[in-house]
Amino acid sequence: MNLTTPVAGDVRHAGMPPIDLTHRPVSFFEFWPPKLIYAPAALYWVWLSLRYRSFTLPTIANPGIHGGGLSGESKSQVLGAAGPKVQALVAPFAVFEKPARPHATEEAFAAAERAMGDKRLDFPVVAKPDIGCRGAGVRVVRNAHELRDYVARFPEGASLLVQKLVDLEGEAGVFYVRMPGDEKGTIPSLTLKYFPYVTGDGKRTIEELIRADPRAGKIPHVFFPRHRDRLTEILTAGQRFRLAFAGNHGRGVIFRDGTHLVTEALRARIDEIAHDIDGFYFGRFDVRFADFSELLAGRNFTIIEFNGAGAEFTHFWDPKHGFIKALSEMFRQYRTVFEVAAANRKRGYKPMPMKDLEAMRVREERLTKLYPETQ
Repeated sequence: MNLTTPVAGDVRHAGMPPIDLTHRPVSFFEFWPPKLIYAPAALYWVWLSLRYRSFTLPTIANPGIHGGGLSGESKSQVLGAAGPKVQALVAPFAVFEKPARPHATEEAFAAAERAMGDKRLDFPVVAKPDIGCRGAGVRVVRNAHELRDYVARFPEGASLLVQKLVDLEGEAGVFYVRMPGDEKGTIPSLTLKYFPYVTGDGKRTIEELIRADPRAGKIPHVFFPRHRDRLTEILTAGQRFRLAFAGNHGRGVIFRDGTHLVTEALRARIDEIAHDIDGFYFGRFDVRFADFSELLAGRNFTIIEFNGAGAEFTHFWDPKHGFIKALSEMFRQYRTVFEVAAANRKRGYKPMPMKDLEAMRVREERLTKLYPETQ
């Protein structure tokens, strides 16, 4: 995917519902420091832990995923828990490790080429860490040179994925919850993701276009470091420049709440998918599609990845929601994951020891600081 699009054939938000621009472009709390945003929710987690007599109870919300997918889980292990029906919907991927020894880059690059060959993956592909969250380290690599450069920047002793690029504008986060023992689940959160662009006028630089944009101009610190090598470039009239690829609001992608649009057809399809994943009850599917109406009909979408107990109800990042609404949704999310996990505890599953969960969290946090810059 080229970040720059010519004037003919505007691809911005193709296949998505018209974006609602009636509210403020950025919610007032959206880019607060995470510790400040999540502090009240963390206290609520402590209260739930006391109520349910386990701080790590959510690690059994999804018994088929290591640690329930709460923190530091392997993306390839999560995807590997899926049955054949789900595998057919997941964008093809290959996983390999960069060894912790001399000449690791060339060895890992050779392993990447072999893995891509085995999976019949062609460039461009998406490269991303096997352990990571919030879009950390996600980049489009278009050729062997860019893949070698990505591998060179990747930390030794860590695994990474290369995945088929799903070159579509439509993306959504579909959250799914099912109580153990129930046949049917629910979709309590549907987030529509709109990728931001600026459009050239033949006069202004990319930096000037970002500063003039109603949303991007309020968060230039998100985009300037990522595009530092192109900020002085002047786009031709009508030329479009995509500011973000990884579908995370913290990376500048625009989130809108689509929960009210959920259909029975979509719920039933996600139910079918979730039943094909061993021990999966709580988490979010990130999907791409060409036509939103097809997604609502439960058809013609591709799963990029799915996450477990650590996944978030992301619809509350819609700027129309205030901080109190966001906290309310966080509390509902935490309360639900504890309820699901408690039901699994009654079925005989035991939560992960705190020291093991902390080790996974610390490893993810350490690796995230070492990953290549997100696109």
